[in-house]
Order: sequence, then C-alpha cells, then structure tokens
Amino acid sequence: MATSKSQNPSSSSNPELNGRYDIFLSFRGSDTRYKFTDHLYHAFKREGFQTFRDDDEIDRGHVIKPELRGAIMSSKTSVIVLSKNYANSTACLFELQTIIELCKKSNHFVLPVFYEVEPSVLKEKSNNLVFEKKEVSPEKVTGWSAALKEVASMAGMVFRKESDG
Repeated sequence: MATSKSQNPSSSSNPELNGRYDIFLSFRGSDTRYKFTDHLYHAFKREGFQTFRDDDEIDRGHVIKPELRGAIMSSKTSVIVLSKNYANSTACLFELQTIIELCKKSNHFVLPVFYEVEPSVLKEKSNNLVFEKKEVSPEKVTGWSAALKEVASMAGMVFRKESDG
C-alpha cells in the first residue's frame, strides 16, 4: 500500500540523501510479480528489510520515472530479477540503467537474479534491443544495451526451470 511522503517520517525533501530503503526490487511484473518476486519480497519483509516494490510504494498519480529514480537512489541495495521478458520493458530498462549508473558512482550493491533465463541469453539480447516506439531514441537504446550487458556479466544467482520428472 502506498504511503504519502508527508506521512513517512523517514523521508526527506531529497530522497537521494537518505537510505530510505534497504532493497530496491526490480522485476518484470508480468513474468514474476505473483510468483518468484512476490515470495522474495515477503521474505525480505519478514527479515526486516525495508523493501521497495513498485506496486506497493509508488504514490498513484505521481509521475513514475522520478519516483522510481528516487527510490533507487535512496536504496542501499538493488535486487534485479531478470526474466525472459525483462529486457522487453522500457520501464525495466530505465530502472536497470539507473541502478547500474548508481553502482558505478557509489557503494550501491547489486544482486542480479537470473530467473529462468541464462546470463548468456541476456548478453546476446543486449546486442539486439529494438523498440519501435517513436519516443525511444537510439541514445536510450544504447544506454539500456550497455546496462543489460553489464548486469548479464555480473555474478548473480541463476534459477533454472526445474523439470517435473
């Protein structure tokens, strides 16, 4: 459930200056929201980690990108659940690029979780990102490709689909 910034005593006028969240959880909702990511989110909460998940924390009616950027910047850690359709989402790629940029200029920790997708597949996809939307500039695609390639090269956790037999 979203909380208003004025009601949250830990927020300040500049969320980039305080560690408001322990974990920023980045994921493709249609792939993992009600499966893996939901279980992960609740496990973090049970352990006492203040965790940002977009469907709970963004105040409806706010412009999404600045709110997401603020949440990323005010988090100590990002857990990126990379799934087969993660890189098809411009919103996910915006989050990913912001996370990677923060990681490069601070001590922000990033844990990639490869959920039913191999890192090598994401590296290959990073070379072939194509968006037909008019508002997606070639510069954005280049930045997103670089961020995807970088996260696919990081050591992370790989969860493969288990067979039933």
